[in-house]
Amino acid sequence: QDKEKLEICKLNDPPSAETVKDMIKYARNVIEEFRRAKHYKYILCLTLTPLVELLEICELSLDKMGAVFEDSNVYMLHMMYQAMGVCLYVQDWEGALCYGQKIIRPYSKHYPSYSLNVASMWLKLGRLYMTLKNRTAGAKALKRAIAIMEVAHGKDHPYVSEIKKELEDH
Repeated sequence: QDKEKLEICKLNDPPSAETVKDMIKYARNVIEEFRRAKHYKYILCLTLTPLVELLEICELSLDKMGAVFEDSNVYMLHMMYQAMGVCLYVQDWEGALCYGQKIIRPYSKHYPSYSLNVASMWLKLGRLYMTLKNRTAGAKALKRAIAIMEVAHGKDHPYVSEIKKELEDH
């Protein structure tokens, strides 16, 4: 499964091994840079400007990595997840939804069938759809989250009951 997690763009002229190696090094560095920036910007100065800068780091790195890596590549997924988190924090629901929609299919492929990581992403998507008044898509996403959580936690778990109630209330 490592090959799927490190998927390279399918181009007429595929990137060289050296290019891929350099991009992996870049990805690891930018992830570390983002972690440091996130810690600094969230902890020391919670204003919108630094958060916009965090989103720019994500978007610029996604553009650069996207020339070599597929969206399903773990480095791309990591930065998309971080970008989604920033969008959620600044209440950019459409931006968060866009990233979440790109993340869910590869997550479903990379993680086991009843992974709580996948359930968590379906839950976030469901809530985003509901916030954006797309009840049909929201209900579908929440039901997918519930189905996974019922297996992982059990049908009587408080989390499952809470999400079912949330679904009924919409």
